Amino acid sequence: MKKQSTNQGGPWESFYGPNLGYVIEVFEEYLQDPDAVDPELKELFDQWGPPKAEDAQVLADAQSADASFSLPAQPTELSKMVAAVKLADNIRTYGHLAADINPLNDREKDTRRIDLSAFDLTEEDLKKIPVDFLCPDAPEHVTDGLLAIKHLKKVYTKKLAYEYAHVHELEEKNWLREKIESGQFFPKLTKDQKLLLLRRLAEVDGFEKFIHRTFVGQKRFSIEGLDTMVPLLDEMVRHSVEAGAKTVNIGMAHRGRLNVLAHVVGKPYEMIFAEFQHAPSKDLIPSEGSIGITFGWTGDVKYHLGADREISPRQLPTARARVTLANNPSHLEVVSPIVAGYTRAAQETREDKGYPEQSPETSYAIMIHGDAAFPGQGVVAETLNMSRLRGYGTGGSIHLIANNMIGFTTESRDSRSTKYASDTAKGFEVPIVHVNADDPEACLTAAVLAYEYRKTFGKDFVIDLIGYRRFGHNEMDEPMVTNPLMYKIIHKHPNVKQLFAEKLLSEGIVSKDEIAAMDKEIEDMLKAAYDKVPAKDDDPDTILAPPEFVANGLPEIKTSVDPAFLKGLNDEMLQWPEGFNVFKKLGKILQRRGLAFEGKGKIDWAHAETLAFASILKDGTPIRLTGQDSERGTFAQRHLVLHDEQSGKEYIPLHNLKETHASFVVHNSPLTETAVVGYEYGYNVFAPETLVLWEAQFGDFSNMAQVMFDQFISAGRAKWGQKSGLVLLLPHAYEGQGPEHSSARMERFLQLGGEYNWTVANCSTSGQYFHLLRRQAAILQKEEVRPLVVMTPKSLLRNQHASVTAEELAGGEFHSVLEQKGTGENHEAVERIILGSGKITIDLEEKLGEMEGLDWLHILRVEEVYPFPNQDIATILERYPNLKEIVWIQEEPKNMGAWSFAEPRLRELAPEGVSVHYVGRRRRSSPSEGEATVHKKEQSRILNEALTR
Repeated sequence: MKKQSTNQGGPWESFYGPNLGYVIEVFEEYLQDPDAVDPELKELFDQWGPPKAEDAQVLADAQSADASFSLPAQPTELSKMVAAVKLADNIRTYGHLAADINPLNDREKDTRRIDLSAFDLTEEDLKKIPVDFLCPDAPEHVTDGLLAIKHLKKVYTKKLAYEYAHVHELEEKNWLREKIESGQFFPKLTKDQKLLLLRRLAEVDGFEKFIHRTFVGQKRFSIEGLDTMVPLLDEMVRHSVEAGAKTVNIGMAHRGRLNVLAHVVGKPYEMIFAEFQHAPSKDLIPSEGSIGITFGWTGDVKYHLGADREISPRQLPTARARVTLANNPSHLEVVSPIVAGYTRAAQETREDKGYPEQSPETSYAIMIHGDAAFPGQGVVAETLNMSRLRGYGTGGSIHLIANNMIGFTTESRDSRSTKYASDTAKGFEVPIVHVNADDPEACLTAAVLAYEYRKTFGKDFVIDLIGYRRFGHNEMDEPMVTNPLMYKIIHKHPNVKQLFAEKLLSEGIVSKDEIAAMDKEIEDMLKAAYDKVPAKDDDPDTILAPPEFVANGLPEIKTSVDPAFLKGLNDEMLQWPEGFNVFKKLGKILQRRGLAFEGKGKIDWAHAETLAFASILKDGTPIRLTGQDSERGTFAQRHLVLHDEQSGKEYIPLHNLKETHASFVVHNSPLTETAVVGYEYGYNVFAPETLVLWEAQFGDFSNMAQVMFDQFISAGRAKWGQKSGLVLLLPHAYEGQGPEHSSARMERFLQLGGEYNWTVANCSTSGQYFHLLRRQAAILQKEEVRPLVVMTPKSLLRNQHASVTAEELAGGEFHSVLEQKGTGENHEAVERIILGSGKITIDLEEKLGEMEGLDWLHILRVEEVYPFPNQDIATILERYPNLKEIVWIQEEPKNMGAWSFAEPRLRELAPEGVSVHYVGRRRRSSPSEGEATVHKKEQSRILNEALTR
């Protein structure tokens, strides 16, 4: 405010009622931006200030965030109106603190910020204030300010409470306020709909009780206390499919999983009962509408399993939708980014060049979290952060916190530093509703509001479903040991089915006999399903062998490319649009790529990779590559995205290949590993025809995604039958850059190798990498598909010893073992064979150039470390009758790298009398030394020891 008049009169004395309200509203705009209001009113505000001089502080207070409010000694109509506005805003902002959202009612409600007494207002004062000034979207029956305040209290403090003050976008905030305060989303259920809702609650309750009685003491992670999760999901699926969704992807923890599988996804009761009974269940899979009930050859516990089915949503019999519940191990929250990846893959069309066309309305994700896990697990925040990024957005996910107010045995006061489990979402401006799980109608409201917000604004939404846990963490726990006060309340508390039945009884909608008949019908249905289950398998398969197409390894794949075709691809990628100004230094480097096809140069790593991508796209296989700095490449080697140095515009040569019918995606990822790797795995599972690659900035950074490697990528097929052809690119080599920039921890991937579950490669030339990528793309839609882990180089990216000619790309193939040229030629003379993998073998080649008289030596490069190329190595060893020793050389310490994996295999392959030795760093706790000079000396020692007779 530029000037405040001390005149007690002035022009404002003639303003009353609605006119005064209008002036106040405009004055509030004036306080934000004086130039935004009508010039005449601006002039009056400049000269006279607010309507009354003594009201200036009142208006200033109204702009503050303080919850308390005091009227002046002599309150005016204006100050009372401002106080009422502040009260209304406080109800919107703080009403959730006083809301009836806790079914156990064991938490004190905080009404201090929304009581009339805190604002020195009377009911008579409120009656004089126009409704529109306090609640412009109020229903018709609200006719004065007092009724408006009562309406707001009812809306914001009942069993459904809202938090959206942290959402900064005005359009979103106004939309939420209008929908909430107008009552548009509050269900007005018909009699039939109420009976259907009661039926669903009875099915949920009956299922749990039947299992509890039939399979005494077995873990099931019961839904009881959060029963309304099922009708809430029903409503969300029905409403979204009615609005056009074709795919709904659900990720959830153990709690309530079996009930959701049975009732939302439609997994047959018989199959679930068979899993409890340890009976054969594969014959029970329904053929009608089934896409897949998941199992692998080793299997998993029942509350980890998912399902992927085409169903007709409840109350929508003519529609069909694919509903997926993702398989999920006990690292519960890590499934969230995976279902986000499922969803992005389902939304995209990849059959044309360029970026895929994305249709967010066709698919969405529902992520169900535990109340302890949502604030406790960092992957939740990682996933929320990805939700609006260009390469990862899905048009909004709906997060459902299955809040039983306890984590295992830990109560909320010990598991988080925030008031609500949902508070993590506030930093991402995600709206939150808290809903009492004992009110099924409020839960349906939350479901529809969440989906409509997501559909309208393309953003995430959180439903905090607050209930309790009827039993312990699992059904064998006794919760009274650790949480006696809470469980004394729970033991006396009726479940939601009983509460809703009593409500319908009081409304005359249903009778006790009808309820009893309903329960009896459900019980009979469950018994009939149980009776179909085969007897327990007393002689189960303990070998658990993988199918032959997995155990037999990869098929023969032709990866060579016609030379003229390859040159044509190279030429296409060096033709930039007219007027596009590539950074001059980079332009010269890229244009030199043409020389390799004229016999004047070699093809380095990034060049070979780009040609591999181009040829794969021409074959009709889409590609998705993400990682930190993947567009340019961490080591400034890739440059798949070019930037005009004058305009900043982007140009992607791989988007402009002629006659190409496959999309190409490259995105720089956020500084996240766990969530991004999970996302790419999920994308690959849902888009199996796509070559999906994730690249670590340095190989060591993949440590943060270890749970994804351990529980999904390496074992997902054996546990759940979930196929993946994901490619992991992990920069790995020792160049004196210290322990965090050296090792991609190859030993961990080798330790996880079993049953031909993936390929671990450590290539030494760009040609090998080219053919490896083409081979991986070729197996994507075959039964033999498996993930590929590649130790990629850093210093070798531009090393001429690692580069190849164009002919090697065009006519070659991938070799699991490469023989060093210039060694091993005199078969009778060879006494030592050195085997190694990756960069150290290039170091050996460079060292060989300084030495003579090495006919006693042969060097093998093991390019594919897992599966170990036993037969290829054995065939080579047979050539050398006077062999005395086999040496394994590596840069990594003895307890890391490939030695521990290779040693027993080499000893088995070694001919009688031939010793097996190790040359490399000694066992260490840290992957490498931190001093570059020390590194050079140690590297030199290793090479000299290997090459000295």
